Amino acid sequence: MKIWRIVCVASLISTSLSAEIAELDWNQLIDEESQEYVDPFKELTPDQLSNLVEVVRLKLRLDSGAHSEDVRKSLEAKILENETPLQKAGIDIDWLIEQRWVVAERRKKAATAGNPEIDGKVVKLAGYAIPAPPDPDGTNVAYLVPERGMCSHTPPPNPNQLIRVRLPEDWYPERFHEPVRLTGIVSISPSERTMNFVDGFVPMRATYSFEAQYVEAGDDLPAYGWKFTDADEVNGPSATGKLGSGAAKFDASKLANFRAKAAREANSN
Repeated sequence: MKIWRIVCVASLISTSLSAEIAELDWNQLIDEESQEYVDPFKELTPDQLSNLVEVVRLKLRLDSGAHSEDVRKSLEAKILENETPLQKAGIDIDWLIEQRWVVAERRKKAATAGNPEIDGKVVKLAGYAIPAPPDPDGTNVAYLVPERGMCSHTPPPNPNQLIRVRLPEDWYPERFHEPVRLTGIVSISPSERTMNFVDGFVPMRATYSFEAQYVEAGDDLPAYGWKFTDADEVNGPSATGKLGSGAAKFDASKLANFRAKAAREANSN
């Protein structure tokens, strides 16, 4: 296993000496209070939710402008057709429709709110690193996610499960979703960027930033039970180095080209 290090800030040194640095679990990044809210839509069956969505859609269409008598009657009949099973189930349709924006805001807060108890703390956190364009000051940047494949093969996680990491100058992910364990300062500092992956442009909305002081990397990290494949490499299948035996060798010029391309794409957006 390789360990990269930069000179630590004074606060990190003093904290490390006075107490053992806590290793976080990903669920500790979530603000627990924001998770506690009433969501009446969760009580609906899939059919009931479909009926409600159709009622909203049809009413919006009905109110969207002038319609012929035949069209108006057809829309009203379809609305009644979808309202009837909801009414028979004792569901207050108008109240639910009014609640949709309230619940949407609560869901947004639950997905974005960070845990204030860890804000500004020195912590350890393990996850998967995704290379990103450097900051304007030239600092290496990556995103940390809790599961392999997020953002490139599956959608990004909720913002409070996505971390924008400023890295030491002598380390950068050699592959997408490289397993790492970071030590540094985690802060609630929302950001939003757009990155271009194989599947297209992806919005990277992160609740947290992380100033990494130490990076432990390599496919022999004990927390992970998988080995890299050619498809995981930033450099592509032509890269040199034996996979599955620790940190692989890489072609620095190809990595530099990748970073330059990523930076150009970010600036063009």
